[in-house]
Amino acid sequence: MPTRKKIGLIGAGNIGGELARLVANKELGDVVLFDIPAKESFAKGKALDLEQNGSILGYDARIKGSSNWEDLRGADVLVVTAGIPRKPGQSRDDLVATNLPIIRDVANNAKKHCPDAFVIVISNPLDAMVYEYKRVTGCDKSRIVGMAGVLDSARFQLFLAREANVSVKDVRAMVLGGHGDDMVPVLSMTTINGVPVTTMIAKDKLHAMVERTRKGGGEIVGLMGTSAYYAPATAAVAMAEAYLLDQKRLLPCAAYLDGEYGYKDLFMGVPVIIGGGGVEKIIDIPLTDEEKGMLAKSAQSVQGIVDVVKKS
Repeated sequence: MPTRKKIGLIGAGNIGGELARLVANKELGDVVLFDIPAKESFAKGKALDLEQNGSILGYDARIKGSSNWEDLRGADVLVVTAGIPRKPGQSRDDLVATNLPIIRDVANNAKKHCPDAFVIVISNPLDAMVYEYKRVTGCDKSRIVGMAGVLDSARFQLFLAREANVSVKDVRAMVLGGHGDDMVPVLSMTTINGVPVTTMIAKDKLHAMVERTRKGGGEIVGLMGTSAYYAPATAAVAMAEAYLLDQKRLLPCAAYLDGEYGYKDLFMGVPVIIGGGGVEKIIDIPLTDEEKGMLAKSAQSVQGIVDVVKKS
């Protein structure tokens, strides 16, 4: 008989809870909301609240809170949010010392209990954390990806839509590179329903929106005192849905590069096709010389933090 897919969410905090709500509401599968033993009751309470929410909204997905890795055995998808979120004044890179042992623990347990899962890493510093997960587990590069580009692109799309006074549904933008202040919004590929964005928004305004996008996460941390969670969760669910439903979506994600764009042994945001085979293809798009330069700068930043991880 057919069975529901199992989606494991590692970390029951703000992002984990929103991920569980979205996955259940879309009925992508049953959910295990996982956290450390000290937070098991919290995870169970949040899961119970969300199941009761399903009685109102009409979704049948089961949601279980747990701190037992056995409950994640055989998971089809893992979304890793575990770690300490940013606080005002912190960069993503400041989280390395705290979050590195956490991602290593998650990776070792996942390797044992759900080695065949498609893994989406959200924990920061993103590009380094997804690299370390792959290094520890030895999983195939098609089975792991980092969530950053979908979120960064969404932020850029919103700013563009508001400036141009158009529907956000018609804006197509792509942000590549590392998930940090050197990310690369690709203006040469940005359109409003096919119309180049440069014909509708002045150059100085575009530059301001590029800079706001690069600091988009920090802007929210400064306002809320913690990291964003609604949009990041929705971005990760879009990626999980593309895999579970074999949608073949072209999404900007932190994928493992083995020569693509001229980089090797590095996770960085690039356009990929996500379908039932996981990361099925990396799309090599033409970039302007300026964009290539920005991508090189971003890659250098990513490599720097990965080097720190390798020595730790």
